[in-house]
Amino acid sequence: MKWVLRYLNGSLKGGLKYTRSQPGRDALEGYVDADYAGNVDTRKSLSGFVFTLFSTTVTWRANQQSVIALSTTQVEYIVLVEGVKEAIWLKGMIGEMGISQGCVKIHCDSQSVIHLANHQVYHERTKHIDIHLHFVRDMIETKEIMVEKVASEENLADMFTKSLSRSRFKHLLDLINFIEA
Repeated sequence: MKWVLRYLNGSLKGGLKYTRSQPGRDALEGYVDADYAGNVDTRKSLSGFVFTLFSTTVTWRANQQSVIALSTTQVEYIVLVEGVKEAIWLKGMIGEMGISQGCVKIHCDSQSVIHLANHQVYHERTKHIDIHLHFVRDMIETKEIMVEKVASEENLADMFTKSLSRSRFKHLLDLINFIEA
């Protein structure tokens, strides 16, 4: 409880700064990440995603997954599915505001998940992943989304799924345009 109060007290004077800092980039981008079996009691994993609009965070979520995953690939794939659903909703919302967005890039730090999403190949090690999760492939085929590799150090969703050092946390806050007043 003390840690939470100390954190809240330290962040009272800060906030997100909304500017169009990089005009050449896409308007909407997402970052997804998960920890594998992070809950020591239930062995369920924690999922997290962050979406930015013109490089500033507009939506984020961190929650415990409802299933116990059998592999790190399954954990990361589940959070990718949640991220894709959020991306589709956000793309429609910003479209109604007059911001056109082609393909939404979703950044993921798991090479196996990117390969699984982009290639419809049966593999013995991924047969336990449910079919309903593979709708990501349809979104990639229709060019609604694109999944790209991002270095773990630059993955904004890490701040919601892992314990980080103060300097790393500060670095990620800088990436989402969190400004101390």
